[in-house]
Amino acid sequence: MDVLRPTLININGRMYRRNTIKEEHYEEEDCSFMGPTESEDATDETCDTHFIEQTDKGYRCAIDVPSVLYKYIIGKKGETRKRLEFDTKTSISIPKQGVEGQIVITGSYKSAVSSAVTRVEVLVENFRKKQPFTHFLSFPLNDSKIQEGFLTFKDEVLQQCSQDHGVEGSIFQNPAKLHLTVGTLALLNGTEVRKACEHLQECEKFIRDITGGKPLQLEVTGIEYMNDDPAMVDVLYAKVNIKDRSDKLQVIADRLVEHFVSTGLMTREWDRVKLHGTVMNTLFRKDSTVEDTGGTGRQATSEREAFDARNILKKFGAYCFGGFELNTVLLSQRYSTDSTGYYSSAGSINFS
Repeated sequence: MDVLRPTLININGRMYRRNTIKEEHYEEEDCSFMGPTESEDATDETCDTHFIEQTDKGYRCAIDVPSVLYKYIIGKKGETRKRLEFDTKTSISIPKQGVEGQIVITGSYKSAVSSAVTRVEVLVENFRKKQPFTHFLSFPLNDSKIQEGFLTFKDEVLQQCSQDHGVEGSIFQNPAKLHLTVGTLALLNGTEVRKACEHLQECEKFIRDITGGKPLQLEVTGIEYMNDDPAMVDVLYAKVNIKDRSDKLQVIADRLVEHFVSTGLMTREWDRVKLHGTVMNTLFRKDSTVEDTGGTGRQATSEREAFDARNILKKFGAYCFGGFELNTVLLSQRYSTDSTGYYSSAGSINFS
């Protein structure tokens, strides 16, 4: 790590330096920290994101941590927790595995409790990033007209291009799940799902300001590929534009990501959201559990068989899937299906 440019972690709007993590070959990973001694005040460790209350025995702070992350704070044979307690001169109480609750940190000194809280938060933030995402913000493209246009596209491609390498029916998207992914989230318990729904509701005002309180008139026309060689393509996607050629959809997507990143529930991957409606993906090949929301399912990326898209691009490069009104953004649940065939929704807001 460059000591002049340390990696920073955003936790509840505050920036912390990220300590190097030592990973062992066991399920419950361990970390090493250096904490304050009794005589140190740890003035560089702040904890204004949590309330530290004074008790008759010292100080106490309770923090919400999803149960799936307890093991990273406990460590192998409890070593991580023991080291945290020893370094910070605190006591850390963790609920039983699988039981949702609060981790309670107590100590004789407020600065020590604050230091322990910060270290636990850094641990949680680091290992949260290793969890597979569970939900994603989406703009649904499953309007009946778009589905009809997609099915026609699929039939014509298979009729005219099935002789091209790797082109077969299994790599086409499920028409009922056509969508644009705005961003992905790992929501690890019911509390985090509810928080995400609340944060989505907070976006309603700026979205309606952008749309003027009206649905967006979209058209889905043209296809593009994601890599440099059209003869070796893994993902082919449809291009989505607003009929008036404005950038409102892009602005909404970028603002949504900005808001959710600021809450700590989403990690920024790109400067701008790459809006694309996947129509063909080699990850779908022979594995119906795979989704185009960023997951790889059971099929390793190295096992993907690319397809030759040159003829498809030549014959269908300007293909029109249709137009429709977009009036909602959804908090969609991965690996789920609702009554319409789309992903189950944990929350939503409308543009109008």
